Amino acid sequence: MNVFRILGDVSHLLAIIILLLKIQKSKSCAGISGKSQILFALVFTTRYLDLFTTFISVYNTVMKVIFLICAYITVYMIYVKFRKTFDSENDSFRLEFLLVPVTGLSFLENHSFTPLEILWTFSIYLESVAILPQLFMISKTGEAETITTHYLFFLGLYRALYIANWVWRYYTEDFYDQIAVVSGVVQTIFYCDFFYLYITK
Repeated sequence: MNVFRILGDVSHLLAIIILLLKIQKSKSCAGISGKSQILFALVFTTRYLDLFTTFISVYNTVMKVIFLICAYITVYMIYVKFRKTFDSENDSFRLEFLLVPVTGLSFLENHSFTPLEILWTFSIYLESVAILPQLFMISKTGEAETITTHYLFFLGLYRALYIANWVWRYYTEDFYDQIAVVSGVVQTIFYCDFFYLYITK
């Protein structure tokens, strides 16, 4: 495991912790897209089903369990614990516009036509677009709290570091996963405008 992957995992975890602390401290989920958080929970659920079939390492297992728990805690906080503060009116992105094409693509373009592999592929494709409801919400309201922008920054940084991880693995291990790389690049592109605003503001 190389430094880019570890830093990417840390950045991803830091983004989630920032979000959870923001919600807990303010006792509000204002400005946070519940739909994006549902998509991320779905991403982790479909990607980490191999927890029941394959052991890779203690690090790998622990990180997967942490991401799963954090994803569902976030959804719980938004839709149950602090639901009165949830801005459902502005969190209006139509999820079927993402789920239908992602599902179809995961059946058409995958490494092997098995249930676990299709679900893994679905999770990769879905992760590349899961942030769109959050970005749509920000563009609709025209504002984002500082803590929410930090959350988005670290999510984008995680993806950028994973691209560096893939480059490193290609040159050191001759490993290349086209599905993961193309989806990761697409996801990073969605963050470009946000990164520009984050740095300049």
